[in-house]
Amino acid sequence: MKIVVQVKLIPDAVQALAIGATLHMVNERANWVSEVAFAHGVPREYEPRKHTYAELKAAGLGAQAAQHTIKKVRDAYTTLKANLRAGNLSKPGSKRRRLAESKPVTFRPESAHPYDDRCLSWQYDAQTVSIWTTAGRLKDVAFVCSADALKTLREYRRGESDLMERGGVFYLIAVCEIPEAPVNEKPSEFIGVGLGIVNIATTSTGYRAAGRGLNRHRKRQLELRRKLQAKGTQSAKRRLKHRSRKEARYAANINHIISKKIVTTAERTGRGIALEDLMGIRDRVRLRKDQRAQLHSWSFHQLGSFLQYKAPRAGVPQVYVDPAYNSQRCSECGNIDRRNRVDQATFACRACGVTMHADDNASHNIDRLSSRRFRRRGNRSSRDGGQSHPFRTSRCKGRLA
Repeated sequence: MKIVVQVKLIPDAVQALAIGATLHMVNERANWVSEVAFAHGVPREYEPRKHTYAELKAAGLGAQAAQHTIKKVRDAYTTLKANLRAGNLSKPGSKRRRLAESKPVTFRPESAHPYDDRCLSWQYDAQTVSIWTTAGRLKDVAFVCSADALKTLREYRRGESDLMERGGVFYLIAVCEIPEAPVNEKPSEFIGVGLGIVNIATTSTGYRAAGRGLNRHRKRQLELRRKLQAKGTQSAKRRLKHRSRKEARYAANINHIISKKIVTTAERTGRGIALEDLMGIRDRVRLRKDQRAQLHSWSFHQLGSFLQYKAPRAGVPQVYVDPAYNSQRCSECGNIDRRNRVDQATFACRACGVTMHADDNASHNIDRLSSRRFRRRGNRSSRDGGQSHPFRTSRCKGRLA
């Protein structure tokens, strides 16, 4: 399986100027290649190369850098086409879709640029890299990372690495191929994981990750952004830039902690992990205006993706079940009634009278559905190498709380 490792470059003043100028230049040239490709109907990769390669070389890009610039542009159009086909950029004829289709793809000056082993070499013992720039080859550019990240780079780094700039700091994002552990083909049972907003994750083993702290943090960040945006001064804008991505980092850290705990429990007890398929839930659910920000900041997909790459590394199988009626179905008798869900936290079955926390009930339903599916169809994750998309089906009537 492939993962990425991020390292922070620590260049001196001269090296930083050269790296920054290189990154800005390749992205400027990528914008030009994009315009040429758009004018020619975005053909196959060979056609843009025929029209642009010589000029890229004349502009000062090396052979490999020119090839990577053209390929980066072509990959961007491939992604755009896939998003249009999947309906991710609204419906045909909409303003958003027309805007996406009517102009070339553009790249920011600090956008990531790929480097292969001809343009970038690593010296792990010295923790330095040698990197191509438009000012020549830079040697002994220092980088820093954790001890675990350095070990992963040393043992598993393969293929390209991306150079990017964020907030004036340069990073290298290296691709590593990690061997997967043998998947447990016959788990004793599954841990049902219910995802929500009030409780980020609730498992059938009794673990509940409350979202109170995260939601409070997000609310505070939202209020701070509103105040700074309303103020509109230069210092307020600097403060906004300084605080950018802070909420995303905080949420990602929490999701890493939750996913690691779930996978560790499953590995220790010989169980699998069962999740709901929530693809498209934001488009299907209708909420009041005051609830929309909370829904659209809900990072269930990120938590699912963390589980998806952590589980194969631990040899834990995964299955995904239809979320329809999990919040209304009694996990004891199977009765489905919307009145069973008394409120956000309370489930009381109208048929058998059992009462429990609503998220606990949903997690037990996911557990039972996944066990039946696994026995009937076998381990899907073990057959496809754990790479199947976790949120694939179209029925998305899952819970939001």
